[in-house]
Amino acid sequence: MQASEAQRAVAAATSIASSLDLPADDAVVLHDSNKLTLRLLPCDVLARVAPAAQQAAQFEIELAERLAGAGCPVAVLEPRVEPRVYGSDGFVVTLWTYYESVTPGELAPADYAGALERLHAGMRTLDVPAPHFTDRVEQAQLLVASRDRTPALADADRALLADTLRNLRRAIGGRGGAEQLLHGEPHPGNVRATKNGPLFIDLETCCRGPVEFDLAHAPDEVSDHYPDVDQDLLRECRILVLAMITTWRWDRGDQLPNGRRLAAQWLGQIRAALGAG
Repeated sequence: MQASEAQRAVAAATSIASSLDLPADDAVVLHDSNKLTLRLLPCDVLARVAPAAQQAAQFEIELAERLAGAGCPVAVLEPRVEPRVYGSDGFVVTLWTYYESVTPGELAPADYAGALERLHAGMRTLDVPAPHFTDRVEQAQLLVASRDRTPALADADRALLADTLRNLRRAIGGRGGAEQLLHGEPHPGNVRATKNGPLFIDLETCCRGPVEFDLAHAPDEVSDHYPDVDQDLLRECRILVLAMITTWRWDRGDQLPNGRRLAAQWLGQIRAALGAG
């Protein structure tokens, strides 16, 4: 978020927490992009703050409760307050249990894969309306097609992303393989190594599709420990996901730190993966 917007977001989160008898004299920023993730102290609560227009928060809360009830490895909401979306000053705020990381460095690939497999197994037991992964690809396609929204994207790079998104969306969607409810973005930033084992967070990106679409967000070694992976499909999904996240970084409203530098690197990786020179 922009500095002025972030200050208002922090104020909204601390005000809401205090009104719920959760002492919040300090707020530590854990993640800052289009949303703000805060650790509120001394109540030790994790707050996720987003502009009010982003109403996926209600979906995330309802899904988190159902997944936790099914025994899935997901972070749970703050138990001391009512599990709902709170609003203040144009922001929506959700309050979650804060988990201290217990594992220095990266999560072991086998543990990562095992947690993702358990999450997928629990998700298969739920009947939850969710968008298809191709809907998210289409959002990226619309962004690439809009020069107003991606003014800094060079023509050659725009063509590369447009072709990659279109071709792989068609190829993966046309395979006709098994699909199910997915996390949507189970990358390392969305899994916490806790004393209760690995726990997934940020469920608002849930969608339906092949499990390989989820595995494409995880480190390469994770798929080695996940059963029955279609390696050809996984390769296609990895390139597709790379094209999607590269596209988000060219959005003129994107606020991920170093986003453009990453986007330039990822364009090179896409060309290498496709043999595009």
